Amino acid sequence: MASRMKLARAGSAVVGASVALMLAAGIPAGAEPTSGNVTGDGALGYEVNLGENHRNLTAKLFEFTLEDGTKLQMYCVEINTDVTKNKMVEQPWTEYPSNSSPFNENSAKINWVLHNGFPVKSADVLTEVLTAKGVTLNDGINNEEAITATQAAVWHFSDGVDIDVDDALTGGNTAAEADVVAMYQWLTGADNIGIGDQPTPALQVSPAELEGEAGTRIGPFTVDTNGEIEGVASDLPEGVKLTDVDGVELDASTIKNGSQVYLDVPADAAEGEGSFELTATASVDTGRLFVGENYQEHPTQSLIVATAESSEIVARGAAKWTAGTPTTTPPSETTTTPPVTETTSDTPVPQPKANEDDLAQTGASVFAPILIGVVLVGAGIGAIFFQRHRRRA
Repeated sequence: MASRMKLARAGSAVVGASVALMLAAGIPAGAEPTSGNVTGDGALGYEVNLGENHRNLTAKLFEFTLEDGTKLQMYCVEINTDVTKNKMVEQPWTEYPSNSSPFNENSAKINWVLHNGFPVKSADVLTEVLTAKGVTLNDGINNEEAITATQAAVWHFSDGVDIDVDDALTGGNTAAEADVVAMYQWLTGADNIGIGDQPTPALQVSPAELEGEAGTRIGPFTVDTNGEIEGVASDLPEGVKLTDVDGVELDASTIKNGSQVYLDVPADAAEGEGSFELTATASVDTGRLFVGENYQEHPTQSLIVATAESSEIVARGAAKWTAGTPTTTPPSETTTTPPVTETTSDTPVPQPKANEDDLAQTGASVFAPILIGVVLVGAGIGAIFFQRHRRRA
């Protein structure tokens, strides 16, 4: 896996090519889920009996360690699958690995159990809550009873099982049995109206990866977090910038929950790829789901966060782009006047001469027919006059 990036802290500008691309290692370069491992049994409850097919199950509040060393407490949400100490990754509720599991329809009920059970509410607080509701307890609720009742209530909603009220615990501790059953019935009863809103991711960039073309802003990548962005780092070719939708460059001080981030790729950029990384100190909230990294190949018991803890979380976004389509301006249409060719001839061309009235002369003179007409008319008149003269004589 690529080496860790050196992060710019709050208010820093986007830094350059110190970030190793996850793509080169064949790992999706997008938002990398929060991940960790089960590192111990954590706090133990009693062995509980959940119907005929699920006897002597040890209720546990698992210790789970994130990659940065932060320790969380987890309950199981798959009763028939073994817990693994291999890598587990955070997933939204909608990515629960079993489509047929009651978890899918009861996630809000489970979330209510977690927020009202142990350790979100201490054993002393739970004692007060149950006493106020008129429940009779044996010396109050202790940690072991609280763990057992909370885990049994989670299993009730995630796996459709019920506690054996007549034989709740292995070992015959009747006082503890009564307290566990009383708390279990409250957690699964009418007071449980559900907490339907899925906890906000500690830090997530989605989608994981996008594609586009040079000359565009590739995005949006949407940032979801319940913390504050403290660092931004990038591995981007020269000229490519991390911006908002309007092209304004972003840094840690301007990226918040709900921000939409783009990679602004210049039009003259060659085909390429780039990535950015965000870091935040954020809370991994109660109710967040963790699933085995290779669940489909090796099913493992999924876990759900019992108590919120703050941790430094990292998320990434990446993009690939093709070279932009060059824009060419079609040649403008120009009108050309054909050249005038001069012709020469040995024979001189007669030029018309203007008359006194500046009229051009064309062919024979127009006065010739007029003169002939006058002569003929005059001849006719003369002939008539001659004939009359002879008669008189």
